[in-house]
Amino acid sequence: YLDDPHMRKFPWVYMLEVGGMGLTPREIEGLRGYLLAGGFAFIDDFWGTYEWDVFYYNISAVLPEYPIVEMPMDHLIFRIVYPIEEVLQVPNNGQGCRGDPAYYFERDGYVPHLRGIFDDTGRLLVLISWNSDLGDAWEWAEHPYYPLKFSTYAFEMGINMIVYGMSH
Repeated sequence: YLDDPHMRKFPWVYMLEVGGMGLTPREIEGLRGYLLAGGFAFIDDFWGTYEWDVFYYNISAVLPEYPIVEMPMDHLIFRIVYPIEEVLQVPNNGQGCRGDPAYYFERDGYVPHLRGIFDDTGRLLVLISWNSDLGDAWEWAEHPYYPLKFSTYAFEMGINMIVYGMSH
């Protein structure tokens, strides 16, 4: 729970399907305190304009003074363990197993983005994977029809995030 004071025991949190979130005032306060005290959040698996707008409304209440920016490819998170050269659109299991890139998107989420929220010192507080689903690639990596390139990318990006989140 985002308003649980014990949340600060964890160096990073994974939040998904945030396109339907509705944070309470206590959750806004709890998540803000967590992030500003050194926590790191990874946001994943939400697609399209409507879900972005819902997420943006909520995260803007948490960190109103910090803008959301596209992650620069020279940021440490793209090379702290594994070198990541490009941001891939990681499809969900059903779309990925179809094997047709024309169907990798959901809703109107045609273009994948990795965005971030940085504090005044340049520390990455929140990493946002929009129009992509790294979690499904982790979950379905052993499925014989799920494309290896997506599960490999997702694991490499995930390990980079964990190492970054636990060391910064």
